[in-house]
Amino acid sequence: MKTKNYLELVRSWPQVGRHILGQFDERSIYVYQAYRPSIAEYAVANQRFGGDFSYARMSWIKPNFLWMMYRSGWATKEGQERILAIRLGVTFFDELLRSSVPSSRDPERFDSDASWRQAVAESDVRMQWDPDHDPSGRALERRAVQLGLRGEMLRRYGEREVLSITDITDFVAVQRRHLESDIRLLEVPSESVYVPEVTAARVAGVEAVPV
Repeated sequence: MKTKNYLELVRSWPQVGRHILGQFDERSIYVYQAYRPSIAEYAVANQRFGGDFSYARMSWIKPNFLWMMYRSGWATKEGQERILAIRLGVTFFDELLRSSVPSSRDPERFDSDASWRQAVAESDVRMQWDPDHDPSGRALERRAVQLGLRGEMLRRYGEREVLSITDITDFVAVQRRHLESDIRLLEVPSESVYVPEVTAARVAGVEAVPV
């Protein structure tokens, strides 16, 4: 995982709109999750999810590091004390986007509540756009995406599609101290705008759609 000074990096990010910020290359993209120690330790040791991890409930992944920090309180909330960086193939990530149904009805995709509810019931991927947040937790105009996985998609994610799982809790703890003492020292993963393939981008409703 590559990192960069936050105050330098933030100048390159869009300020408004729906954008998938993440660290990626041609083959893979990082997503983040926060868990209690028993789940994190099993995942790192086995490079897949199991043990106390539940495949019976929806699990949410976030490609945006600072959004994960907001949700976990920089790894201080109960049950979210360990932060995992999970590397996925971009092919699978784009498949998740194509398979996703929004958490609230998008009138451009669904002409009625009934058709949207039917799609929600049939899909294993839920998509949600929320306000992004700066390191202090302040809500921004830019939107950040998270994907909720269940059923077969969650099984594929947890058991077969992961390329690597890394515990970055120590890194998070150091950066939390920088945030509290001197934000000029704050380092975050080096993220930029990820543009999915065209169908995935249209389904997700991102601002930048490839031609």
